[in-house]
Amino acid sequence: MSATDENLDLVCRQIRGRLVAMSHKAGTPHLASALSCVEILVASYWRILRIDATKPHDPARDRFILSKGHAASVLYAVLARRGFFPESWLDHFAEEGSPLAEQPAPNCAPGVELATGSLGHGLPVGIGLALGARLQKTASRVFVTMSDGECNEGTVWEGALFAPAQKLGHLTAIIDFNKWQATARSEETMSLTPFREKWAAFGWRALEVDGHDIAAVIAALEQCDDGSGKPLAIVAHTVKGKGVSFMEDDNNWHYRVPTAEEVTAAHEELGVNAECRMQNAE
Repeated sequence: MSATDENLDLVCRQIRGRLVAMSHKAGTPHLASALSCVEILVASYWRILRIDATKPHDPARDRFILSKGHAASVLYAVLARRGFFPESWLDHFAEEGSPLAEQPAPNCAPGVELATGSLGHGLPVGIGLALGARLQKTASRVFVTMSDGECNEGTVWEGALFAPAQKLGHLTAIIDFNKWQATARSEETMSLTPFREKWAAFGWRALEVDGHDIAAVIAALEQCDDGSGKPLAIVAHTVKGKGVSFMEDDNNWHYRVPTAEEVTAAHEELGVNAECRMQNAE
């Protein structure tokens, strides 16, 4: 089945099932942060990105950077599903010696463009890649997915000023706006309001979408590189822990790891079968 034929709502549920099982087996946190951006990555990798899994280093490829590296499990699950490496690698997520580190390492696996996790660097590096594509006269586009929390970083706003000044119309920033940071609401930590308007004031074409409406996310991403020379910023309103009712909007799941019983309950709620339960998940 081609990527254009797949039922993307089903793909999202299956990937969420994978993420829950991966967190349990590896004993790793940040599950809720991965669950909140599933539609963003599925929309990008199934409908938008000009990529070829058999040529992960093609100079003309689009680049996708997951700046919120603590959510690396979702990037790995998506890359595996799209054929960049065997899905069996997911069984060894975050294990010693595994190419799939808890947060992305340099050149750790095919399709991973950047070591991330130190927040605030994804956008500046994406800007550098966009400038490089222009200098090399390639058609590469650059997509950067960030957390709302990392928009507290000054490097984000320096980049936000620089990109429109350089007319980087082939650059898109997607903000996973799940309204939480590690220990508090984003607005309580450092208010981002008015958020979309800030990006617009800096010279971006700025949109707001429901980040869990896959069709809306695709439609927003399709507006990239419209010929205006302005980069695109998409503020995607999301729910931390999306897809599993007992995790949704509960910030305890920033650090909590699901039990075997919670994995089963999550899979039942998601309507996914045993293929999402990792080997030896118990």
